[in-house]
Amino acid sequence: MFPLHSDTTPGRTAVIDGKSHLFFSGFSYLGAHAKTAFREAFEAGLDLFGPVFISSRVANVRLSIYEELEHALAVLFRQQAAAAFSSGYLAAQAAIHYAQTKGEVLYAPGTHPALRLYNAVLPAIDHEQWARQTITLINSKPDHTFVIAADAVNPLTSAIHDFSWLTAIERKVMVVIDDSHGAGILGPEGEGIVHTLPLHPPVRYLITASLAKAYSVEGGLVAGHAADISAMKKLPFFTGSTPIMPANAYAFLQSKPLYAAGRNKLQLNIHYLQQQVAKSTLVHNPFHLPVFLLQPAPHHPYIDQYLLEHDIIISSFAYPNPDSPAIHRVVVSALHEAFDLERIGALITNYSITNYKL
Repeated sequence: MFPLHSDTTPGRTAVIDGKSHLFFSGFSYLGAHAKTAFREAFEAGLDLFGPVFISSRVANVRLSIYEELEHALAVLFRQQAAAAFSSGYLAAQAAIHYAQTKGEVLYAPGTHPALRLYNAVLPAIDHEQWARQTITLINSKPDHTFVIAADAVNPLTSAIHDFSWLTAIERKVMVVIDDSHGAGILGPEGEGIVHTLPLHPPVRYLITASLAKAYSVEGGLVAGHAADISAMKKLPFFTGSTPIMPANAYAFLQSKPLYAAGRNKLQLNIHYLQQQVAKSTLVHNPFHLPVFLLQPAPHHPYIDQYLLEHDIIISSFAYPNPDSPAIHRVVVSALHEAFDLERIGALITNYSITNYKL
């Protein structure tokens, strides 16, 4: 799809050239950015702290709300400690650069660029084969020889990765997991992938995530063992970077009930859209994520244009390279209403029947 320009941030809808379209793209899965209560919390944070904290996190004058935020993040993600950063990308880079001091990094297939070191080489095999090879390699070497780096959720393939195989590892190893698209969504409290991670003595986790994807907060985190977080806070990624905007930290801490309500609404919306597209052969969403992958029909591959003609915008862009085939996805948020889902569900079903000639 060619770029569509808007003068306002989309929510449930996006205005393009003065015309309103239903918006099934982007992220902010819980829809907080468009909620009055969240904006009021953010504005209250601005009144208290201003738009920026004018010093380093390690300076002699410190802002106590950062410690409050990190304690809340450690509790949420079931880890001993956490460090907050100004973006998810910076948090992931801080995590992987620290982790590489603990061993050789073994990347899972398709690991997000945010979690990669410079010139990282990713395996060109599927996850199951990679996991088997990784178990054999790690168990054949001494403790602390390797670090595993992987994503929890792949939003481009609508997949949640399985980590149960980690119980077969016999040597001590650090596992760095980017949970940017699982945090806030997976688990009963929005704790993300940690609610399914095995507690296995040889494995030491370092969890990193963006706070923007679900929570509408421009920031990121790394959570893990207290010793690891303490060591990370001595590195330039933390000491030399501008901290997360304090108003964002305040809004996050004030919005727990809002996030919980958004998570409940999101799950209802996912379930309802699954019902609406049950007869379509196009839709792929085996893990019940808010990302519905659409396979293009052979006789009419431009489903994004078809939906745009009906005033609906979906996520559609080439990946991983500009000349790669486009990936079409319907991204559901807590902002969508039942009639929105009925509308796009009917269009997708009709498109599927027409172009696959069922």
